[in-house]
Amino acid sequence: MLTSLLHAIPPWLLLAWLVAVNVATAAAYAYDKVAARRGARRIRERTLLLLDLAGGVVGAWLVFFGMRHKTQHRRFWIVQSLATVLWAGVALLVLVA
Repeated sequence: MLTSLLHAIPPWLLLAWLVAVNVATAAAYAYDKVAARRGARRIRERTLLLLDLAGGVVGAWLVFFGMRHKTQHRRFWIVQSLATVLWAGVALLVLVA
């Protein structure tokens, strides 16, 4: 059932979604890092994690390591790792179709 749904998604649509969500995720993580340094209003951790799960894993990893943001939080390591495996599987299923 899930694989038939994934096969119905055009690869260009998946690519467009992943580009958009990764740009948004990287921007959110970077903004949160800057806000943390300034003591300004932050983005909720739940929001950052949901962006990861929505497919923004590449953007999250880039800021995670590039700006060293949230690297001390075990929850982020776990969710980002699981989301990476999940989205790699989704991308593979769509591209193989």
